[in-house]
Amino acid sequence: MSSAPSSLPSHVQLLAALAGAALKAGEVILRIRAEGLDVARKSDESPVTAADLASEELLRGELARILPGIPVIAEEAVAQGKGEAPGTAGSFLLVDPLDGTREFIGASGEFTVNIGLVEQGVPVFGIVLAPAVGRLYAGATFAGGAAAFLAGLEPNPNFWAPIHCRPVPARGIVAVASRSHPDPGTEAILAGLDVAERISCGSALKFGLVAEGRADIYPRLGTVCEWDVAAGHALVRAAGGSVRRPDGSALPYGCTDADYRVHGFIARGAEA
Repeated sequence: MSSAPSSLPSHVQLLAALAGAALKAGEVILRIRAEGLDVARKSDESPVTAADLASEELLRGELARILPGIPVIAEEAVAQGKGEAPGTAGSFLLVDPLDGTREFIGASGEFTVNIGLVEQGVPVFGIVLAPAVGRLYAGATFAGGAAAFLAGLEPNPNFWAPIHCRPVPARGIVAVASRSHPDPGTEAILAGLDVAERISCGSALKFGLVAEGRADIYPRLGTVCEWDVAAGHALVRAAGGSVRRPDGSALPYGCTDADYRVHGFIARGAEA
């Protein structure tokens, strides 16, 4: 894969490098999927496949090259008790090598590779790649601005299309929710809104729909992990939206004492 031209802004160069790493992981995932799946169970009974492990191994090597010295908190390493503990003050990467393993095992193809860079507790760079459905999202917040893109599977950012959240309307909201993990709290939030359309899909693709203005709100009150959220959070933030706790407070990252658990969040489009 070609690298980003050096004439591009530094934030786009870094996004392109991270996107390139995700695209390489996506190729590995699709190859293993085509060869046939051998599904195991982790200690929490969630599924894991050879694709999860191979993707994470590749991403660790790529990220060490792109951002040397930046700690990586990745799902499978944490599950094996090998996670790094950088604390919340510095910079670190949150990686889900295969988000939506149930969708990966099934037929929908709605699984993603998620890479989020967190600085001072805030996600500032995010890559969400859905290799089976041909969608790559990239977003960054940087000194003086922010930018978010929809890239298809194109590694060259010269061909990426800028995207933006749309202002959230008071009525006729488009909501996106999890297909595999419905929960009563999320249903209660949606029941209290004037929802004109509801989209159900898997993995971090839901953040992408908010970021590109196809959906207005993505609530999730069930418990997830930081690597499920950080990349999408960075993407939505870069596109002009927000991701917060259900009570409106900031979503924390690097919470080793909570095993990197996130007890609910709401992603929204831009303020009207």
